[in-house]
Amino acid sequence: MKRSKTHLAVVGLGLLSLLGSCGQSVPGPEQNAAFYTGKYRNLFTEWSIATEAQVQAKLDAYWESLFASTDDQRRVYYPAGSNANGPMAYVADIGSNDVRTEGMSYGMMIAVQMNKQAEFNALWNYAKSKMQHQSGPRAGYFAWHTDFEGNIIDANPASDGEEYFATALFFASHRWGDGNGIYNYSAEANNILNTMLHKEDMNGGVVNGVTNMFDREHKQVVFVPEGDNAIFTDPSYHLPAFYELWSRWATGWNGQQAVDRKFWAEAAQVSRDYFQKATHPETGLGSVWLKF
Repeated sequence: MKRSKTHLAVVGLGLLSLLGSCGQSVPGPEQNAAFYTGKYRNLFTEWSIATEAQVQAKLDAYWESLFASTDDQRRVYYPAGSNANGPMAYVADIGSNDVRTEGMSYGMMIAVQMNKQAEFNALWNYAKSKMQHQSGPRAGYFAWHTDFEGNIIDANPASDGEEYFATALFFASHRWGDGNGIYNYSAEANNILNTMLHKEDMNGGVVNGVTNMFDREHKQVVFVPEGDNAIFTDPSYHLPAFYELWSRWATGWNGQQAVDRKFWAEAAQVSRDYFQKATHPETGLGSVWLKF
């Protein structure tokens, strides 16, 4: 959906990849990657740009400004009361004065990277409680934006939100272990994957225009899983690194683990190939929306 100032602020923290203890041995240079070693390279220190302490101080300053501060001119993270599952919080879109799955899922990604479980849980609780549809044809999808009181503005999902929610939850599972209820992170992540890939199976077809979030024929993420918005894609929603992980971690829907994992692995390659088509050969810029 529409990009926002929140998008830019959140990306400013940097989205690393928490892949820790989930690696497997393979030949080749990939063995040096964090997925396999469990250790992240810090290029700022390797290239003598900054010391470890300076890098950490910068990260801490970003967190303080955007998440811990109470200054409305600086922060994007806002506590939002509590419910039976505990505290809630949202990431505000300061350009549009609302809450969007894009910002919420990016906020969760940052929280897990920064090892901030309380903030992660509060964001996830809000998203689960206020944004995720619990019934009807869209059950399992997330309304892409709400107001600050949690009232849904648009019931349709935006595909990048679901993608980041699922991956952030998997990362949380690997970093902190699974909890109970909505904090059984890996179960929640797999539920989102199943919904994205099998919504039409769950609904017995296309109901009220609601479709799968991934086109099964083209193996690509759709712009919006609804009506004519599901017959084209947004290149910025293509996240092949995520799909690679899902091809290892997905439990699969209704006993279809092997089939689903194969789909995600193929989707990763399709997306990598698609970048070559979607990106201008001279500017390196990608189109906003494109046909499959």
